[in-house]
Amino acid sequence: MRDTWIRIGKKCIRFLLLLFCTSIAAFALMKCSPVDPLQANVGQTALGSMSAEQIEKLETYWGTNASPVQQYLAWITDFLKGDMGTSLLYRQPVSQVIAVRLANSLPLLLFAWALSGLLGVMLGAVAGMRRGKWCDRLIRGYSLLISDTPAFWVAMLLLIVFGVWLGWFPIGMSVPIGVAASEVSLAERISHFVLPALTLSLTGTANITLHTREKMIEVMDSDYMLFARAGGERGFRLFWRHGLRNILLPAITLQAASIGELIGGSVLVEQVFSYPGLGQAAVQAGLGSDMPLLMAVTLICAALAAAGNLTADILYGLVDPRIRKGGAQR
Repeated sequence: MRDTWIRIGKKCIRFLLLLFCTSIAAFALMKCSPVDPLQANVGQTALGSMSAEQIEKLETYWGTNASPVQQYLAWITDFLKGDMGTSLLYRQPVSQVIAVRLANSLPLLLFAWALSGLLGVMLGAVAGMRRGKWCDRLIRGYSLLISDTPAFWVAMLLLIVFGVWLGWFPIGMSVPIGVAASEVSLAERISHFVLPALTLSLTGTANITLHTREKMIEVMDSDYMLFARAGGERGFRLFWRHGLRNILLPAITLQAASIGELIGGSVLVEQVFSYPGLGQAAVQAGLGSDMPLLMAVTLICAALAAAGNLTADILYGLVDPRIRKGGAQR
């Protein structure tokens, strides 16, 4: 047990180092951007009408006249104290902007992550157990088609079919336009939620399905599966007793890695549906050179992706006892 906690502690330290390196990389990329934060947020006309003294005061207020090292140290010091800064676009504390956007994006990502993983394992297992049959060809063809299709194209297709032609769902936003947040019903929120979540789920299913299929084929060709079939086991019983546990480890790995893909896909999907989440906030912050907001969004997205990998490492020991024994022996 002690070795398990030591292993988890080491991974938590790597998690913190990853966030630190991510913050440095994101800050460096922001400083290399050709977008002038003063011009992007004040406007070229207003900036041109200001005197040199006014521009200097504005740079001092926003801290853009300091060296990059001083700016980063000032930012990371405030961030560690819980102060994420003030958004240049929204003129609000970044923590408030993040709280609103994260409340919209987190349910979307969690639903898409869970549904894509469940569908991917189920479809991959069925395709692997029915290798060469019509259902295997259908599932594999669908997965290959979706894996090569951009997420924004799938989003636009679903928007046109179910939002415009059929009119079953709204064409955008997270709530009806012109309605106060306190007056929005749960059914209305769900109706705005369905198409973005379905888009992320469909695009995230393909890779998990294909990898699970290959692993299931390998399991089906093993000696213990041959022995189980010789004993009369078939269908779901065969999968549940002998196949599921052997395909769970690669499925967990792919499911953890898919968090980063879902976050990246949500940037495009939220733009298509005008869904006010973290992805849309990241695009707006990048175009407007809103460094405090973009840095906070980047770190939160990196933390979500790294937390998924950390959770997968912990689950390995629960799924496969050999990993726990191996860690204890080391």
